Amino acid sequence: MFRIRQYMNEIGTPTPLGAVRKPPGPVVIWNLIRRCNLACKHCYSISADYDFPDELSTDDIFRTMDNLKAFHVPVLILSGGEPLLHPDIFSISKRAKEMGFYVGLSTNGTLINRDIINDIKEINYDYVGISIDGIGKTHDHFRHKQGAYDASINAIRLCRDNDIKVGIRFTLTQDNAHELPKLLDLMDSEDINKFYLSHLNYSGRGNRNRKDDATHLMTRVALDRVFDKCWEDIQQKREREYVTGNNDADAVYLLQWVNERFPDKTSHLRQKLVQWGGNSSGVNVANIDNLGEVHPDTFWWHYKLGNVRDRDFSEIWTDCSDPIMAGLKQKPRKIKGRCGECQNFDVCGGNARIRAYQLTGDPWAEDPACYLTDDEIGIQSVASDESANQHEDISS
Repeated sequence: MFRIRQYMNEIGTPTPLGAVRKPPGPVVIWNLIRRCNLACKHCYSISADYDFPDELSTDDIFRTMDNLKAFHVPVLILSGGEPLLHPDIFSISKRAKEMGFYVGLSTNGTLINRDIINDIKEINYDYVGISIDGIGKTHDHFRHKQGAYDASINAIRLCRDNDIKVGIRFTLTQDNAHELPKLLDLMDSEDINKFYLSHLNYSGRGNRNRKDDATHLMTRVALDRVFDKCWEDIQQKREREYVTGNNDADAVYLLQWVNERFPDKTSHLRQKLVQWGGNSSGVNVANIDNLGEVHPDTFWWHYKLGNVRDRDFSEIWTDCSDPIMAGLKQKPRKIKGRCGECQNFDVCGGNARIRAYQLTGDPWAEDPACYLTDDEIGIQSVASDESANQHEDISS
């Protein structure tokens, strides 16, 4: 996750560089249940509205939580499917809070109503993220459910009115990129204090529908809008967060945005971004699925590192005999192609390995979703070489 607001704050109020902060353990995104009342177009878990067999029992979950706490995991993001369909979601959430985890709830929001809002408030979740894919019919189309948008907006309002920190999650594709300005306006009209732009990652139904991924130009336009909105909020002293996920090239693009507008801040910001280091799948981000399988992140469901029923999470996560985990934990990672040659590799870290793997079968190939030009990342393209050679031939 790339925290735009945090780094934009460095423009006006730069902070000392300091030592590199190393999280005590990974953030764990936990898909407690695969069942979902929706069938979203970009779902990485390919969830559906029926009970999937052999899911972790609540006792399994509690035992694993004990190991996660002993391993110094700081954050649990409870997800699904739709986590509110888990029969013990509130007892699981309550225990997690009592153990001292930062606890987030990742939901489609359609099940949050006046009947359960008090239960959600009582848990005191640190954050509730609700997915919105566009306004009205656009959202309903993505979610394959008429009325889903109205239900999710109602959930946002209920959370807001009950002093529960709530934010929008928006996955950018060709089919909804035009809706981004309206969603940013929604932040104002509904007084929402967090916006998360997620790039499409090639997993589950998101992999099946990768032909609909946003073009590079659409991505740049979208990031410009988010950057401008975030800077406007800073200028207006509005305390709202803007973050992106699943494309670490966003940090390099922000560096270019700053260099064009505040060139005297570029060097300082770059040092901050190098400390951040880019993609951290398999290092500071982990996933446990509904069956107890551990993955490098939520988009690696096809790749299993081990099961918490058989081995403790802490043992699985530190086992580098697995070639994927060994490669992800290597610093710097050995990435090929444009990523390996990029002059800002120390900022981005090679971006999302899952897209390279899904497209080429090689997890260490260049990320096909990097939207920066060869000139912008400081490499000479093959096309430029060929053009120069043709020019030489004609001249001679």
